[in-house]
Amino acid sequence: MLDVQEAEGRAAALIHAARKAGADAADVLYVGEASTGVQVRLGALEDVGRSEGEEIGLRFFVGRRSASVSSSDLSPDALAALVDRAAAMAREAPEDPYSGLAPEGRLYRGEPVDIDGDDEADPSPGELKARALEMEEAARSVPGITNSEGAGISAGRSVVALATSHGFVRGYTSSGYSAGVSVIAGTGAGMQRDSASHQVRHYADLEGPAPLGSLAATRALGRLDPGKLPSGTMPVLFDPRVGGSLVGHLLGAMSGAAIARKTSFLLGREEEAIFPDAIKVVDDPHRRRGLRSKPFDGEGVATRPSRLIDGGRVTGWLLNSAAARQLGLETSGHASRGTGGAPGVGATNVHIEPGAQSPEALRADIARGLYVTELIGQGVNTVTGDYSRGASGFVIENGELTTAVAEITIAGNLIEMFRTLSAADDLDHRRAINVPTLRVEGLTVAGA
Repeated sequence: MLDVQEAEGRAAALIHAARKAGADAADVLYVGEASTGVQVRLGALEDVGRSEGEEIGLRFFVGRRSASVSSSDLSPDALAALVDRAAAMAREAPEDPYSGLAPEGRLYRGEPVDIDGDDEADPSPGELKARALEMEEAARSVPGITNSEGAGISAGRSVVALATSHGFVRGYTSSGYSAGVSVIAGTGAGMQRDSASHQVRHYADLEGPAPLGSLAATRALGRLDPGKLPSGTMPVLFDPRVGGSLVGHLLGAMSGAAIARKTSFLLGREEEAIFPDAIKVVDDPHRRRGLRSKPFDGEGVATRPSRLIDGGRVTGWLLNSAAARQLGLETSGHASRGTGGAPGVGATNVHIEPGAQSPEALRADIARGLYVTELIGQGVNTVTGDYSRGASGFVIENGELTTAVAEITIAGNLIEMFRTLSAADDLDHRRAINVPTLRVEGLTVAGA
């Protein structure tokens, strides 16, 4: 894996070769990754692995025609062949009136943004193994835990460099660590499983193995002996570990490509208040140590923090340059890509700002409702916003969490769900999409 300076140099050299081969414009993305992972189960090592890889991708433009090619072989001969292949493919490609590089004036040219995304730590496999064993043992030692699906921990680093024929050449590094454990409670047909996990940029921020193990055990035990919930229309609360999926559906509907194709349930609702005024959805690519923090997007456009939902309304779409041209707008700096193909779009570190009430206060007035801790399936219509998913969780009775329930279905429409959304005050930044406990009114619940 190259360091940042080497990666920038390799990308810039490939741009030069593409221009010599007749490219009117070009960009190059280099990605190098290295990771170590350890898996244990029932107190014994199951697997330890080390992976390293690098890949470079070239987009070659001839007028409005373009082709994308990539290679994991970075030798001079392989890169020369890569350029020749890209040139031949681009000349035969169909014209796309919206293709092209990002506007030069929008590229990231300023001082480096301090996202603090790389701690340069390198924990040994032995250290990772000891941590994974401790995490699993903390879960298995809790009375009532009868089996384990294992525990794992991984550590990795990556290097990203992007160059364009505008003369833009920038790169950055990032580190990443993850830990997780899954255990089983109960016996026979009454067994239940659950898990706990954590992902961070800095090794020092990774939650301790004992708390993660204890949390996984507590969650699994809490699911034992599920009862029944009568079907009906009722308030539903979403635990923070599943509530982010609602924001994920929102982000998909805000994609510029979906708007351009007219396949989004947000189409035509630009001026409509689709959330209560108190709900603010923020995208912060500069969050220090954020899981998706980055100084520039997949086209080299400078990123910036923004409110995606403000005053209850969508503030704009998630746009790369192609979608922006198609819609007659400007890119929002949300291009996302790999080394192959044209950029798509994606948000970075997204969260719903916390409300003023505790989770307990948020459910205090609910005579009967549902608290969801797990969602199953993908029953969401992105065109209409119709929503139907399997769920597990706990019955809410007179404001209190009571019986565990499983194998139920919740249904509604995302627009109506967003309009009644309210947030608790328990926001914790543990994921790429972070939300506090969320409450939605009037969902249809089909009980077991």
